[in-house]
Amino acid sequence: MQINRLLETVYLLIEKKKITARELSDYFEVSQRTIYRDVEALSAAGIPVYAEKGKGGGIRLLDNYVIKKSLLSEQEQVNLLASLQGMQALNGPELDPVLRKLATLFEKKDADWIEVDFSHWGGGVAEREKFNDLKSAILSKNRIAFDYFSAAGKKTGRCIEPLKLLFKGQSWYVYGFCLSKAALRFFKVSRIRQLRLLSDSFDRTLSMGTVFETPEISAAPIRLVLKIDAVMAYRVYDEFDPAAITKDKDGSFMVTSHLPGDGWVEGYILSYGDAVEVIEPQWLREAIKQKLANSLKKYL
Repeated sequence: MQINRLLETVYLLIEKKKITARELSDYFEVSQRTIYRDVEALSAAGIPVYAEKGKGGGIRLLDNYVIKKSLLSEQEQVNLLASLQGMQALNGPELDPVLRKLATLFEKKDADWIEVDFSHWGGGVAEREKFNDLKSAILSKNRIAFDYFSAAGKKTGRCIEPLKLLFKGQSWYVYGFCLSKAALRFFKVSRIRQLRLLSDSFDRTLSMGTVFETPEISAAPIRLVLKIDAVMAYRVYDEFDPAAITKDKDGSFMVTSHLPGDGWVEGYILSYGDAVEVIEPQWLREAIKQKLANSLKKYL
């Protein structure tokens, strides 16, 4: 792509001071005529690049030139580097050369502002590599196979055509076409084991602006009223809409929300330990009491 070649050319000229058309031609694997057209394009863009003919000649930039004087404002440089750094956090080290070159061009030494680790706390290298493999499979359009554990703990072997990674409801999912079900499905990344990249390619695509429904909800939402102790404030504000929260004088919270009315909601409530009380609905309150009683029997 020409824009990449032009940026690389400016970087090389700043770094090396002078370079011949033949050297650039060999470096980019294009003709010298193309190199001279690039020089004309850079000049037309306001970058002071010029060619010296004869012995000792070559392509140069005016002394003390930096790209910021011609193309981008100070804030635009900062925004560009910040955006690239954010992309690097998602794409891995392949953007390092681009960031390094632009930071040199803009004379910036503090471009490193963000780091993203997709793995959960306690996850190791294998968990982080899982995301790299998923990204590679999606971009290269290769099928993947893996063992998948359902919410009930049942293991099945799956082969899918991965189309997108999605973060929703505090969890990562891969969305793709499941060959065994012959349908599009969500798969929770934390439940994927033994991920294998296959050589089989596919041509299935998603349309731009695809709207994703909340995955893994099989039951209609129910209205839920919870009383949650003050020690769980960090979860209350992370997991519920502020409009659904009322803070009591003792520091506890009354939360009114809607959650899927299946077995998932019981496990979710129990994840608060003894810091939560179900106020409504009554049937769920009784179900939680029964689960706690059953659990207590294991310790008697």
